[in-house]
Amino acid sequence: MFKNNRTILHLKVKESIASVVPITVIVFVLCFTVIPVPTELLMTFVFGVVMLIIGMGMFTLGADLSMTPAGGHVGSAVTKSRKLWFIVLMCFLVGAMVTISEPDLQVLAEQVPNIPNAVIVLSVAGGVGLFLIIAILRILFKWKLSYLLIFFYAAVFVLAQFIPKEFLAVAFDSGGVTTGPMTVPFIMALGVGIASIRSDSNAENDSFGLVALCSVGPILAVMLLGMLFNAGSGTYTPMEIPSVETSKDLWRLFFSEIPEYIIEVTEALLPIIVFFGLFQIFNLKLKKENIYRISVGFAYTFIGLVLFLCGANVGFMTVGNYIGRQLGSLEYNWIVIPIGMIIGYFIVEAEPAVHVLNKQVYEMTSGSIQPKALSRSLSVGVAFSIGLSMLRIVTGIPIMYFLIPGYLIAIVLSFFVPPIFTAIAFDSGGVASGPMTATFLLPMSIGVCTASGGDVVSNAFGVVAMVAMTPLITIQILGLVYKLKIRRHQADVVEEKIVIDNEIFEMEGNDEQL
Repeated sequence: MFKNNRTILHLKVKESIASVVPITVIVFVLCFTVIPVPTELLMTFVFGVVMLIIGMGMFTLGADLSMTPAGGHVGSAVTKSRKLWFIVLMCFLVGAMVTISEPDLQVLAEQVPNIPNAVIVLSVAGGVGLFLIIAILRILFKWKLSYLLIFFYAAVFVLAQFIPKEFLAVAFDSGGVTTGPMTVPFIMALGVGIASIRSDSNAENDSFGLVALCSVGPILAVMLLGMLFNAGSGTYTPMEIPSVETSKDLWRLFFSEIPEYIIEVTEALLPIIVFFGLFQIFNLKLKKENIYRISVGFAYTFIGLVLFLCGANVGFMTVGNYIGRQLGSLEYNWIVIPIGMIIGYFIVEAEPAVHVLNKQVYEMTSGSIQPKALSRSLSVGVAFSIGLSMLRIVTGIPIMYFLIPGYLIAIVLSFFVPPIFTAIAFDSGGVASGPMTATFLLPMSIGVCTASGGDVVSNAFGVVAMVAMTPLITIQILGLVYKLKIRRHQADVVEEKIVIDNEIFEMEGNDEQL
């Protein structure tokens, strides 16, 4: 087993290298041309890249071994009980626990002005738990996803008219941030497990869409808090460049942060492990081999997430903010728009949950939706979103001028594409806006906004929301292309059949004449 895991880990690390190298090359090009970066900051970035690559490889392997099968087993067992109250209770607990365990939720909580962190965390967790119930009931009762999305996003945009502007960007950011590396694998697997009890042909397609609905809960939760609490004014303290004079200082910088992320990831994983352990004792009763495999997977997930978060937060956050400040202070600061688009195109490949989604989509569609096509559609969407975000920062255009038309286009497209593409598209929105967005693109946006004299709370925040929006459009366009190709193929098959039938008819006629 360990030999097999080492082989798979080797492949996962190779995938991580392919994902992280493009964004690393872009940062190097910027550092050696447009933006001169202090040597100590560049070395911090390089060390962070190494940790990121190893951490992502271990995390994706751990998710395959632990989070995905654990979620699948829990989902299948919950629905087999056939007790609706039990399904509802378990779904709420799972949704709330995996959300509390999401590392980026603490980052979000610290960004919301004048509301205690615990209030934010519990409210957002409750929102995800409630919407996970709705998502599961949709699978069981075969509710149409597009109708639910229309209803809830209409409620979101109506409510947006009554909350302080300081909460708007952060509220929409929360929908993307809370569906990250911990939440996505478990919730997606939970959907597959619950859909497995249905025997109809649409069951597998309906297993997607859980992340999409769970992304709405945090938005509504933060908006409601915005109506109850006084927003006040958000302040921003510029990040300091780390003091690194020697290689020992570099090691101390990262080593001193590792205990903090060990505690953070322990707090994240422990509720899920305890919940799964209790479920195993009282309900699942899986064989020892399965439990051993899942336990090893949790260990890989733990180590991988510690390394990933440390590399991303220590190595990427400061360099992202510094580059943003330098670009924003240029006379031709419009250059951040094309640079942001290039960074956005490649950075989505470094999101851990994207790999989980690609694998799940490939398996559930029996290979008909290729990971490369999905990844490119995501990359194009994120590129546009970062370009629009930078345009918004430079010009000061309100975020709602982008979000309302964007979601309206996405909803309209949902009536013209196969339902599975709508579900995957809205899932992708939450998946694409993960730790890399929070630790590189958001600090970069803050840096640009600070240097250009903009309002950080209103203009810089919202980049996560933009990243979560544009894949809804690009992936549904992919679905539209896929649908047209299928129709064309079917037309070719019919035409070929007509030609063959005519040839057979002519041959039979000739035989009769003879």
